[in-house]
Amino acid sequence: MNVELLHYTPLPVAAHAIRTCWQSFDKGDCGGPKDKELIDRVGNKYKHASTLEHLVYTFYIQGISRALLQELARHRMASLSVKSTRYTLKELKSIEPFAEDDFEGASRFIVLTGNEMVDRASIKALNNLQAILKEGISNDIAKYCLPECYKTELTWTINARSLQNFLALRSSKSALWEIRNLAYEIFKALPEDHRYVFEDCLEKQINSN
Repeated sequence: MNVELLHYTPLPVAAHAIRTCWQSFDKGDCGGPKDKELIDRVGNKYKHASTLEHLVYTFYIQGISRALLQELARHRMASLSVKSTRYTLKELKSIEPFAEDDFEGASRFIVLTGNEMVDRASIKALNNLQAILKEGISNDIAKYCLPECYKTELTWTINARSLQNFLALRSSKSALWEIRNLAYEIFKALPEDHRYVFEDCLEKQINSN
């Protein structure tokens, strides 16, 4: 799994949005301590979280399973542009089938769980998909037998309010292990001066690791 932050809104934009409400622009300090405290106080402590929607982040997420992709789709206040199976399944056609225990080789295409029984079954499913593609079946039909573990990637854009919700839910120990790992990787990819906006969402987990 790899997470890269492509673009983000500077903090002064959120501070400007908040100060618009009270016309207190003269009290700003261009994203300095006063503005940062204002964002935390209004957006987090006072729960006027709509002001945090002016902060937007775009991530490039690689190496996640399609099972995780389904989980991401449940976070509706975000935009996803996902690697197309229609145009990219050809990457499987030019390689030989994987041995049932070739976990390292197969990990190029599938997410492994560490459970040997499950991972062997996933390799079999990957080989079945390869065989179907090599028979000339179109990608649009062949993709119906894609295993859930098949790797994908996407560009993901989300505002700070929705990201707080995502991190709070998906860093939970009850969350799917893969999306929990993603939550931490996303937090680590955030600019350092933005992380204080989200720290409370992960505080217990951070302190316990």
